[in-house]
Amino acid sequence: MSKEAAIKTKLKEFRLKKSLTQEELAERVGVRRETIVFLEQGKYNPSLGLAFKIARELGVPLTDIFSYS
Repeated sequence: MSKEAAIKTKLKEFRLKKSLTQEELAERVGVRRETIVFLEQGKYNPSLGLAFKIARELGVPLTDIFSYS
C-alpha cells in the first residue's frame, strides 16, 4: 500500500505577513477562497502552476512556502 505524498505548507504564515485575507490571495491567483483554505490546512496539493503563482504573489521563493514530504 503506497502512501500519498503530501505538500507541507507555510502559506498562511506568508499570507499573513503580506496582510492578505484568504479571499484577497484567492482573487489574485485566480482560485476560490476554499482552495486557499484547503491549501493552508494541507488538504489539497496545488498544481505546479498554482504554487508558482502563489509564490510570485507573495514575493517569496516557492520552496519557502511549499515543501514535499
